[in-house]
Amino acid sequence: MTDRKPGVYLCKGCGIAESVSMDAMEKVATTENRIPVCKTHDCLCADEGVAMIKADVAAGEVNQVIIGACSPRVMTDRFDFDGAVTIRANLREQVVWSQPAGEEDTQMLANDHIRMACAQSIKTKPPLPKIEGEFSETILVVGGGVAGMSAAREATRAGHDVILVERTDQLGGWARKWSERTPHRPPYRGPVENDVASLVSAVEGDGRIKVMTNTRVTKTAGMPGRFAVTFNQGGTEVTETIGAIVVATGWRPYDATKLGHLGYGASPDVVTNVEMEAMLANGGLKRKSDGKAARTVAFVQCAGSRDPNHLPYCSSVCCQVSIKQALQVAKADPDASCYIVYEELRTPGTAEEYYRQAQEAGVIFVKGKVKSVGADLTVTYDDDLLGNDIPLSGLDMVVLATGMVPNSTDTSAEAIEPEKSALQLKDDIDPEAAIAIAGYAGEAPAAPERPERPIPEGGPILNLQYRQGPHIPMLADGFADSHYICFPYETRRTGIYTCGPVRRPMDMAETAEDAAGAVLKAIQALKNASGGVSMHPRVGDLSFPKFGLDICTKCRRCTVECPFGAIDEDEKDYPILNPARCRRCGTCMGACPVRTISFDNYSPQIVADMLSSVEIPDEFSGKPRILVFACENDAYPAVDMAGINRHQISPYVRIIPVRCLGSVTLLWVSTALEKGYDGVMLMGCKSGDDYQCHFVKGSAIAKERMSKVGDTLKSLMLEAERVRLEEISIADSSRVPEVLNAFSDEIVKIGFNPFKGF
Repeated sequence: MTDRKPGVYLCKGCGIAESVSMDAMEKVATTENRIPVCKTHDCLCADEGVAMIKADVAAGEVNQVIIGACSPRVMTDRFDFDGAVTIRANLREQVVWSQPAGEEDTQMLANDHIRMACAQSIKTKPPLPKIEGEFSETILVVGGGVAGMSAAREATRAGHDVILVERTDQLGGWARKWSERTPHRPPYRGPVENDVASLVSAVEGDGRIKVMTNTRVTKTAGMPGRFAVTFNQGGTEVTETIGAIVVATGWRPYDATKLGHLGYGASPDVVTNVEMEAMLANGGLKRKSDGKAARTVAFVQCAGSRDPNHLPYCSSVCCQVSIKQALQVAKADPDASCYIVYEELRTPGTAEEYYRQAQEAGVIFVKGKVKSVGADLTVTYDDDLLGNDIPLSGLDMVVLATGMVPNSTDTSAEAIEPEKSALQLKDDIDPEAAIAIAGYAGEAPAAPERPERPIPEGGPILNLQYRQGPHIPMLADGFADSHYICFPYETRRTGIYTCGPVRRPMDMAETAEDAAGAVLKAIQALKNASGGVSMHPRVGDLSFPKFGLDICTKCRRCTVECPFGAIDEDEKDYPILNPARCRRCGTCMGACPVRTISFDNYSPQIVADMLSSVEIPDEFSGKPRILVFACENDAYPAVDMAGINRHQISPYVRIIPVRCLGSVTLLWVSTALEKGYDGVMLMGCKSGDDYQCHFVKGSAIAKERMSKVGDTLKSLMLEAERVRLEEISIADSSRVPEVLNAFSDEIVKIGFNPFKGF
């Protein structure tokens, strides 16, 4: 934007004009900030108000539209003007709806919102997309089970070509071996025919699906829209350009040899649910020990699942599988007896009918935790009702409902070259953890010693050529890491999505639906990449980080701290951006010690100008000033909702939305204190193992950085209590006023910042 032409538009609606002086805000815009155009309207979001702004933009009078009205989270479609950048001042939710009308402090707050918006406009430029080269619309699906085949079919229905890779010699996965499947259509009352063969035929007959069996992915480089994926098929390597990737590598049963206390290995008649399925599929249920018919069968639930020594999570579908197998046994032999010993039975939704049918068929459900299974097949369990250990004897067979383990790594040793396998895979949620892979663009900065979490053995499925290592980041249990609430299919590698049991335990019907969701996300990713816009959560954002290499110190903090592997290093060790991987969180900007990373519409200087624009009363006014950096994903909406609910917030608080707490630099904190702010708060999402940060580890990074703020405060001879970090959920709107008001009261007790007036 060579010729900046700002214009301020103030809305009188929603009680704004009744609460604050429009003339005072207009004076701030025109006199203090010398904005040539400043207009008011009774309702800016109405057709007439929008038309007024559009006319000014079309006439060439304005190319920066500064809206003083409602929250920037609403009316985004109404206040989107071609040929102009829109900047919002939140006068409604965070001023007039959270403050008493007509008060001096309320007016001062409104004026400061206008000041911050005007300051933001000075260095804000309209971002232009970064589009390079040709983009592919082909989708790669890795895994030929139910998840992979369903994903492939959904992708072709949406008009995309698919490459379907399966490492074995046939499609179908585990499901191909099942005798019958759990019901997935009304009336949900019994086992139904296994229709996987028809899905295999549909995939193999689809002309838009290229099926590659006996094939593995040996290398994946590039970014969404332009992934360069190398396949090895029977010793022959070929590289294809791929738009997006769906990982549907499925699951494997938990190793029952680790369940000695449940009798596996002590008797041949203690089998797993997978082995039981093979017996049922082969036409009869006979004991391995003597070939006799098994007429009294006990099913032991949670065999390894929900056990901190084995699988700490619930495998979800085991209960329904055991019910299915028990019904099959009862149908084959009406005189057979089946017991299902469970801790909690999981039959949600339509599966409840399935559970009732099993009861009607005579299946006996026993509530208790199995302690042991003897070589004589005696099952000893702690009966919840009786409160004693009860032996269940006279059994012909015991079936262990072993859990589902995600195939999040390639479990075969020959999958990739040994020198390309991961040497170490640290917990990447930890902001200080770095993955050092030999041969991957140099060594990462050393990370402090921290206990590592166990991961499944094996090589990386995609062998990603990323600075941060070859694996798709995963949680401690091996499931792909994602923001489970808002973005369930995503991984921390943009354009790569997981579905099916590699994401969480699920049955065949859930898996097919999951595959459709992942494919839709994959299509969105490749479409956005071709348009140069970002993915979730900042969907459609045209901006991207720019690096001022003239003062770059090559410290590599941006490459290490980027949650999404968007930054690599060139041959001179300077950072280089893969724009389609970037999700525009600004973590790299907050990490840079020399502030050489910025976005056209979000930069260290823009935020510094905003906080500096606020009027800071002197120490004799009795009016402290508290600066809050609020994450736009959870904290800022929570503050808005507090205003919507008319909760009163301290009038001394000034809030600046940030893309993520990971983008906050310590410089902003020190600048604010030097400018005379009496306190600074960072409000972000929940961190930790069950994090809620939309950018994965922004709050954790901020917490780590803020642990060093004491040095800054000490150098300024200020109290440590003046700076605080609070984790706020989007559901914490009722708690927001308590947090902000308590901090305001604490700052008043501490006293005013001695830097006021300097």
